[in-house]
Amino acid sequence: MTTLHNLTIKKFHEGLRLKDFSALEITKAYLDHIDARDSEIGAYLSLSAKEALLQAEQADLVLARGENLAPLAGVPFGIKDAILVQGEPATSGSKILADYRAAYDATVTSKMRLSGAVFLGKTNMDEFAMGSSTENSAFKKTKNPHDTSRVPGGSSGGSAAAVAAHMALAALGSDTGGSIRQPAAFCGVVGLKPTYGAVSRYGLTAMASSLDQIGPITRTVADAGIVFRAIAGRDVKDATTADVSYSAEDFEPNFEKLRNMTFGLPDEYFIDGLATSVREAIDRVVQIYNSFGVKFKKISLPHTRYALSDYYIIMPAEVSANLARFDGLRYAPVSGVDRHSKLEELYVANRSQGFGREAKRRIILGTFVLSSGYYDAYYGKAQKVRRLIKNDFLEAFRGVDLILAPTTPTPAFKLGEKVEDPLAMYLSDVFTIPASLAGIPAISIPAALSPGDLPIAFQLMAPHFGEAKLINAGNYYEQAVSGQAI
Repeated sequence: MTTLHNLTIKKFHEGLRLKDFSALEITKAYLDHIDARDSEIGAYLSLSAKEALLQAEQADLVLARGENLAPLAGVPFGIKDAILVQGEPATSGSKILADYRAAYDATVTSKMRLSGAVFLGKTNMDEFAMGSSTENSAFKKTKNPHDTSRVPGGSSGGSAAAVAAHMALAALGSDTGGSIRQPAAFCGVVGLKPTYGAVSRYGLTAMASSLDQIGPITRTVADAGIVFRAIAGRDVKDATTADVSYSAEDFEPNFEKLRNMTFGLPDEYFIDGLATSVREAIDRVVQIYNSFGVKFKKISLPHTRYALSDYYIIMPAEVSANLARFDGLRYAPVSGVDRHSKLEELYVANRSQGFGREAKRRIILGTFVLSSGYYDAYYGKAQKVRRLIKNDFLEAFRGVDLILAPTTPTPAFKLGEKVEDPLAMYLSDVFTIPASLAGIPAISIPAALSPGDLPIAFQLMAPHFGEAKLINAGNYYEQAVSGQAI
């Protein structure tokens, strides 16, 4: 009997096609499991049960009529609350949008609707995607399903926790500096950050527009490929999207391609501060790939040391511009503010009550680095360093096919452990930020459990639009450790 604990998108699609179960039955099972488990985990901010059941019935009707089922037909998803679903709440984890409901679908949710996907609800997140632990949400703290005393990572912590706790078959998140990969690593699931421009950002509440990218969080690498293909592609509503297409054959396992690959091991990712358990897990991953015939080569990404500080200039600068639109007057009013105040007083009151501490911190930092007399010294220089970081990757990929590194320096940390120390929190993303600055695709894949049974993950990075390489390489590793045949 199929249970939620052993379902994948591939298994679900096959079971639906063979009529082992209906989409409605599975959707009801997920909603029941959310009802039983989410009070402990806190993955969801809102549920859309009625709509989800209607979407599941539609998938069953398509099958009953003998029509071809799309790969995502009937698949129950959690959607990060920064991604718009028409008519549903879209708070981005912030009080300033507490009463806002989306007026339209994001491009990714529109594509998923056309594929017949089921939307279970909106998942919790750090406010405006600003955080690495989902403790910065204005509404609740999400907990790690592997150990509820620990964080799920962030900012897509709700999406990662939902998939890990079997409260969604898959989920969408967004990644600006690691916000898909880091929570996926902490929760023991797969997280794919696509190439910047591979997936439309239309309908994603903007944090840092030159970095944000929507991507899937799934139980398997193959499932990540399925979701990615469904949401990728050129969008006239997002001028940053590229006209690149991906065929199903691109994502089919190809052992000949894998065994002829060379992976790079960057010196800068194996540094002091890397937990022993993480280092040992990565060593085992290397051994497994070696057994496939993959060659390894030590490489250097010399400007990696500047990536964290570079990111925390560029990102806040873009945050300060993007969040200027949220004044507590548009989208949704902030409750408890005197509406008869003078305009400037009204703005101050709305933003003081509407924005949380981390959002305010980044707005202030961003406004400073963009201010007169400081732009060239900070933001302008940071953009030049970003180019150097990108060039490091371009040079490295001349000699290697993929780059392998840890996703995070440690397993998930305790709730509250880093809340009062922003710098320690920012260091959680030290291994994910470089790929974001370079705009290249990267995937986080579960590797092992720590001595305390916490998930540890590794990260594969590819040249621009190299998602098929990531999926192919990840597939073989995943099947090797599970003992299954491709």
